[in-house]
Amino acid sequence: MSLNLPQGVQIPAPLHPRFDEILTPEALAFVAKLHRAFEPRRRELLQARVARQARIDAGEMPDFLPETRHIREGEWKIAKLPRALECRRVEITGPAERKMIINAFNSGADSYMTDFEDSNSPNWFNQINGQVNLYDAIRRNISLESGGKTYKLNDTIATLQIRPRGWHLDEKHVTVDGQRVSGGILDFALAFFHNAKEQLARGAGPYYYLPKMESHLEARLWNDVFVMAQNEIGIPRGSIKATVLIETILATFELEEILYELREHSAGLNAGRWDYIFSCIKKFKRNKDFCLANRGAITMEVPFMRSYALALVKACHKRGAPAIGGMAALIPIKNDAAANEKALAGVRHDKTRDANDGYDGGWVAHPGLVPIAMEEFVKVLGDRPNQWDKQRTDSYGPKDWLNFQPEQPITETGLRNNINVGIHYLGSWLAGNGCVPIHNLMEDAATAEISRSQVWQWVVSPKGKLDDGRKVTAEMVRALIPEELAKVKTTVAAAHEPTATYDRAAKIFEEMSLADDYPEFLTLPLYEAME
Repeated sequence: MSLNLPQGVQIPAPLHPRFDEILTPEALAFVAKLHRAFEPRRRELLQARVARQARIDAGEMPDFLPETRHIREGEWKIAKLPRALECRRVEITGPAERKMIINAFNSGADSYMTDFEDSNSPNWFNQINGQVNLYDAIRRNISLESGGKTYKLNDTIATLQIRPRGWHLDEKHVTVDGQRVSGGILDFALAFFHNAKEQLARGAGPYYYLPKMESHLEARLWNDVFVMAQNEIGIPRGSIKATVLIETILATFELEEILYELREHSAGLNAGRWDYIFSCIKKFKRNKDFCLANRGAITMEVPFMRSYALALVKACHKRGAPAIGGMAALIPIKNDAAANEKALAGVRHDKTRDANDGYDGGWVAHPGLVPIAMEEFVKVLGDRPNQWDKQRTDSYGPKDWLNFQPEQPITETGLRNNINVGIHYLGSWLAGNGCVPIHNLMEDAATAEISRSQVWQWVVSPKGKLDDGRKVTAEMVRALIPEELAKVKTTVAAAHEPTATYDRAAKIFEEMSLADDYPEFLTLPLYEAME
């Protein structure tokens, strides 16, 4: 297949079947135009992250920005939302894989967030094949024959939202003028170029989720991308709507500023809880006073998570924006009725709390959980599509968000679980699957990040001691890794899945958990190692 590429653009050849329908000269020219316009600013913002981390490592603690006080105290609202985004009681998420897409659209959820980021392993095939799948789904041409079953879309389906990759991720397979493009720009640009007009014609629109941001300046960059993109293809400014995932501790100090920067394109905020915990560990990893307990002890009801969740609702509703709750990682459990009932009760508790706090909806990871989540939001909302009218009057700030408790217990079981989950997830990710059920939880890159970050911090921190008094050490971790690797391989083999990637995964987990210099993101070196 010959490639007719725009000047300065390079992509791999040959292409997989139908990739030429996505990687057209016109679409790649659009990618190149956005890249040339915005890549310098992306690089500057990533350097600003590095500089701020250095200041935090030296003892600086975050606070509200004095230069944006006028935004926090000003009278403004986000632009009116389209009807398709007014009711988002239950949102289901998952990668842009064909069967997942069909099942998610048919799940009964109000919205489906298809994911090119944390629940996706970003190899070249997954990224572009996901675009092929979305192209078909948006035109209702998607179907699948698998295992003797036929999968196709119902008459009524969820509203589509698309999550591109975060600002920190490159796409190594596409270069412009010899420079890698932003993974987020590529994911957004291809989906938008091919589908935005079609989505608008079908009564919805180009709707997105934006991950991993650490400041309102990063939101401003997305807003400027949206303005140029809409102008380029000739649709009205404000057609794009985007929900920002608040999944970094620094973004919590700029909730209203982020809404403000995107105000003509905003669809609200989402409480991205797992990445948020990871962010807290990452940002304060060198702080001798910071050390979190076992992952399982860090629930949405511990003080620093509770205050973050309530502050998000307050900021959203003050500005006329939806507040969407995060993911309950629990999933239905087959062949164990008691364990299944406990898991479903956990999901119900999570959604009950969010609905009563004022959230307008929440996430689930499995179609089987949609009815439970919907039931709990309906109990609170009744026949209203949302509860934007619910205004919180409580006040939160640094003393709440930086009160990192509990510090105990840290247990050998918790340490082993982190090692086990980390190896299992990495092995699956290397094999091309970024969304993995492990120990009856749906794990993605964010939970793997928590696992390796906690191990790193427990080794480094003087507070990293097990409940029996033993200090967590590199030697202890190295001794446990082979034991947990053997358990993972047994589990994977029992599911009749290949185990070839798991020895490598264990080696990577050990390197990243015990490195002198903490790696910023697990996915960065992993991505360089994948094809």
